[in-house]
Amino acid sequence: MSERIYATYWLETGDDPRRAADTIAGEQSSGTFVALPTETPELKARSGARVERLEILDTSDEPHLAGGFASNRYTRCTLELSWPIENFGPSLPNLMSTIAGNLFELRQVSGLRLTGLKLPPSFAAAYPGPAFGIEGTRRLSGVTHGPLIGTIIKPSVGLSAEQTAQQVRELVEGGIDFIKDDELQADGSHCPFDERVKAVMRVVNEHAERTGKKVMVAFNLTGDLDQMRRRHDLVLEHGGTCVMAVLNSVGLVGLHELRRHSQLPIHAHRAGWGYLTRSEGLGWDYAPWQMLWRLAGADHMHVNGLRNKFSESDDSVIASARAVLAPVMPEAPMTAMPVFSSGQTGLQAADTYAAIGRADLIHTAGGGIFGHPQGVAAGVEALREAWVAAIEGVPLERHAVRHASLRAALGFWK
Repeated sequence: MSERIYATYWLETGDDPRRAADTIAGEQSSGTFVALPTETPELKARSGARVERLEILDTSDEPHLAGGFASNRYTRCTLELSWPIENFGPSLPNLMSTIAGNLFELRQVSGLRLTGLKLPPSFAAAYPGPAFGIEGTRRLSGVTHGPLIGTIIKPSVGLSAEQTAQQVRELVEGGIDFIKDDELQADGSHCPFDERVKAVMRVVNEHAERTGKKVMVAFNLTGDLDQMRRRHDLVLEHGGTCVMAVLNSVGLVGLHELRRHSQLPIHAHRAGWGYLTRSEGLGWDYAPWQMLWRLAGADHMHVNGLRNKFSESDDSVIASARAVLAPVMPEAPMTAMPVFSSGQTGLQAADTYAAIGRADLIHTAGGGIFGHPQGVAAGVEALREAWVAAIEGVPLERHAVRHASLRAALGFWK
């Protein structure tokens, strides 16, 4: 039997729901806006998308999106479509065109959101997925249990390479596990990529020689393919243990090619995610979206953070983290490491741990570390002790009685 791809959507339509579902299935496979004699029954049976499920949920008097069919009633449904693998093969770029292509702008659609995805084994055979994942990240960082305590270089841009290295010096001496470039920091004249890598890795390597602990730094190498390969090789040459790419900027092909070349974990940043998801009636849920990027090779995936500075709800953040920690499919069991960020402090540690039931994650705090009244080292220690309390099930205030840095942090975190 032929392998099939299954995608599930939340659909809102002012048209007859079955007719709208058939229109979407036709548009994304063998059909077009008029019946053609070349789309024979045999061809449609072989290559057409199938409506596997259509369940009516409720109705609304108002549409989510303008520009569609005018109607007095808009029907909301769960729609599941499937496609034969023979239409495009186990190809992530062409999968993207099929499950998330022209269907969003069809006039029959007044709301459409991709909520689920099931892929056949041939995708696992075609794409190796993350090379390092949780196990490799722990090995390279030397953090065998608990979360990686991390931060972001701040200000995001404007520092020179040497100023960046000085900030890194404070962080590594303060006991940090993980540091990343901001996604806005790339290869500008104020802080050229090559100079930044050399200056930062001098600090990291000297600290490792003294202490035995090599801090993981994710250098943002986002660029064209040749630039990313060359930048990766520079990081590797200077003893670095991580590189970072912005997913929506480099695309699936860019990430896959970087994965094929890379000998280091790939820290995947989701900058731009909001335009794909913020409207409840349009775009993607995180769970199906992250599947594609993990197959393409992402070792770390950003999931936002609880009580974050953005608009995403805690329930959405938790669901995203659980998705990243789950296998993409039985044939692709390796998981990626979720990255919690955005307005994070130790106050979120207990709830984060309770929600996902494990500490296989990177918890990055910028202001939550740099703003500590006793300095950067105390900020790192406070965040780490908050996680010790979370894992041991000890209330934060009680744990703080025995830890001065945490006690001082509670004042400014709140």
